[in-house]
Amino acid sequence: MRTAYHQELAYFQDRLGDLAQLAETAIQEATKALLDNDIEAARGLTAQGETIARLHRLVDADAVTLIARQQPVASDLRMIVAGLRMSGDLDRMGALARHIAEIVERRHPTPAVPEALRSTIAEMGELAQRMAAKTREALANQDPAAARKLDAQDNAMDRLTTALEPLILACEPPVTLTEAMDLALLGRFYERFADHTVALATRVAYLTGAPQEDLSV
Repeated sequence: MRTAYHQELAYFQDRLGDLAQLAETAIQEATKALLDNDIEAARGLTAQGETIARLHRLVDADAVTLIARQQPVASDLRMIVAGLRMSGDLDRMGALARHIAEIVERRHPTPAVPEALRSTIAEMGELAQRMAAKTREALANQDPAAARKLDAQDNAMDRLTTALEPLILACEPPVTLTEAMDLALLGRFYERFADHTVALATRVAYLTGAPQEDLSV
């Protein structure tokens, strides 16, 4: 009986890892579709977003089943509760990647990112992908210090987001109001994605039993 329980618990953790990998891949592919103005890749991300959402629901269902049937305690319960919250973060990360792809679809065939902003947006996308990778690794290795390690990158994303607005206003040729709104949204989507990676790393610290005062979001 306990063997089956531990197998279910391991499966739950594996699904979380799969969800983290999907979220990381989604932001990488969304950025590439954005910079390449690739409408087909952007449309493909919609289907990938549905896969992430479906896996999120399965993880949540697994957690409820484990709690209801097995009545876990101590570290197992901590892991399941943290996993529930992580699942929500990862689902939102997938949704944010999908929102980036939707902007590509909405603006096509016109590129969503003007030439003058390509380097900034590319930097934001690369940073978001690296943060997702670090979070995925932290989950796999149960690294309690991961949130602190992400602080500098999170601050860098905040700086890029702050710098984006004046760059949008200074674009030559000038962008339309609709284009400016989409560009501002892109910055917000990357910023929120980064925030979720930090939240995930903080939950990893909770999972390992790290003191709450040591956590950094």
